[in-house]
Amino acid sequence: MIQSIYFSFTDYSLLEPAQWIGLRNFEKIFMDDTSFTNSLKATLWFVAVSVPLKMAVALLLAVVLNMKLRAMHIYRTVIYFPSLIGASVAVAILWSNIFGTSGLLNQMLSIFHIEGKNWISLPETALGTLIVLAVWQFGSAMVIFLAGLKQIPGEYYEASAVDGAGKIRTFISITLPLLSPIILFNLVLQTISSFQMFTQAFIITKGGPVESTYMYALYLFDKAFARFQMGYASALAWILLVMIAVVTALIFATSRAWVHYESEGGK
Repeated sequence: MIQSIYFSFTDYSLLEPAQWIGLRNFEKIFMDDTSFTNSLKATLWFVAVSVPLKMAVALLLAVVLNMKLRAMHIYRTVIYFPSLIGASVAVAILWSNIFGTSGLLNQMLSIFHIEGKNWISLPETALGTLIVLAVWQFGSAMVIFLAGLKQIPGEYYEASAVDGAGKIRTFISITLPLLSPIILFNLVLQTISSFQMFTQAFIITKGGPVESTYMYALYLFDKAFARFQMGYASALAWILLVMIAVVTALIFATSRAWVHYESEGGK
């Protein structure tokens, strides 16, 4: 890590020894690098859209799987299975075929006489395909939510039923407040993970078209291992670390207004 800090202030590459250049890498990143701007924009959009959607889907499915139904263990396995392979290279390749010109999505649209398109090759839709794939990987968040739901004492729901509260009111008044620490935990994990999204963009879109899916981690990878600009890549890595730290700090700062701990209720 210390070496990475040093490299960020040099023009070090794998082909030449490092030479100290001070803040020149950072100046170029913020002043002259349009690819940095595009990658930052794509990543922020990805995080802002995919994380809330994934959290919502994961929570909804966790609530359903927490119900006392027959063969529920089978349903849990079936629902969680896609998330086990969601981040694999094979699924990324499959995803590119689904959203291709002659892919499954366009074939389904043709049934309703809707003209399809190459969703991955269009700047206005390419990022959306990656977001959908990210949301599909809801498994880890769902399991954490499910564990949290099982820790909520049943007495709260019994008291709510006696008061005549409906399911929606019970969910808003009891489930969400008691689950809020778990929501915070999941939110932080998913946000950090989304900032580092790499595999799907690398396999499916290569950052295109016109850098509309040029994720920050992919740009960092290109600088380090395609162009061998290790000093520049080190500067990018530290900027990413600072961004993640700032966003995480903001989440924790705002959590005071919406995270409720059971121990606080008795005070």
